[in-house]
Order: sequence, then structure tokens, then C-alpha cells
Amino acid sequence: MSSKNSSLITNPFSKNNPITVQILGICSALAVTAQLKPAVVMAISVTVVVALANLIISLMRNTIPPRIRIIVQLVVVSALVVLVNQVLMAFVYDVSKQLSVYVGLIITNCIVMGRLEAFAMTNKPWDSLLDGIGNGLGYAIILVILGFVRELFGSGSIWGYPICEKLGLYNIGYENNGLVILAPMALILVGIIIWIQRSSDKTLQEK
Repeated sequence: MSSKNSSLITNPFSKNNPITVQILGICSALAVTAQLKPAVVMAISVTVVVALANLIISLMRNTIPPRIRIIVQLVVVSALVVLVNQVLMAFVYDVSKQLSVYVGLIITNCIVMGRLEAFAMTNKPWDSLLDGIGNGLGYAIILVILGFVRELFGSGSIWGYPICEKLGLYNIGYENNGLVILAPMALILVGIIIWIQRSSDKTLQEK
């Protein structure tokens, strides 16, 4: 894989992360990360949607009239979200119910629409697919971190497994912190991640 293609995938991991640098997709990051499992499912769903939407729009970009491009993008994204939601309901129904309306709201996720408008409309299909995968994975990294930390310290478990109980931490006085599973704490954690990232990378300090 060329360095250009590699950068399309890896840059969104840190230097151009959609959440911590572009400040996109914050709402879903707050809403679905109280536990790790729904966070992972949402991350995979968004990655699939943004990657395939980027590919499809790039293939169609020369035939889309500029005045209706947003409508076309919304139709493509909506169709993909419906398909993803049906797959979730078929294979992980409990998580699908837990995510509730947030799967449908992928349609309006700023990351998806942003990449379509900023990249897929002006780049080739292969590059657009890689860009979608990279931004989806960059989004996924933050969701997984938030889901891991919030479930561990808020519920004492990881992926539903009662790790704190099994380690006997409750017997020595440890208590779950209920504040961690509230949305404001998710926002604080995102702020901490942004602070750590920008403190360690001088190229981001002026953004």
C-alpha cells in the first residue's frame, strides 16, 4: 500500500481524528458509550456506513447535479443505515434495542456527511473507500476508549463481565462511580483525550 493510501487510513487515528480534532460525532460518543458493547457495535456500524457511502458517492460523483448533491447523499446514507439496522436487529437484537434511535441518527452524523462532501465528491472511489474506513476507525477508537473507561469505573464490568466483583474489589471498599455513566462525564473524558492528544502533538496545538 502506498504512503498516500496508508495516510488516508492512519491520519484519522490521531492527527485528523474526527472526534478529537475535527470535533464531529460528539453526540453519539456521549450517548452510546456507557457500556463497551454498544459502543463497539455503533463504531462498527458508522465505519461500515461511512466507508460504503464514500465509495458509492465517489462512483456517482460525476453524474450528481450539484444542486441536489446533499439529497442524493442523504438517500445513499439512509439506505445504508436501514441495511445496517436490519443486520443489527437480526444478529444482535439486544444491542440494537439498546442503541435505539441512535442507529437511525447515523444518517445525520456529521462524520458521514462531512466525508461525503469534503472527500468523496472530489476523489476517486478507492481513495474515498480508504478515507471512509480511516475516519470510521478513528471514530471507533474514541468510542472504544470511552466505553471501556465508563463501563469499568461506572459499572465495574467490561463487556458485561463483572470484573471488579471477580477481583474482589468490592470486599476491600471499592464502589462504582455512577457519575461516570452520565453523559457529562463522557464529555469530560473526551476533553481529557483532546487535552492529552494536543499536549503530546505540537502540530495540533494551533488547530
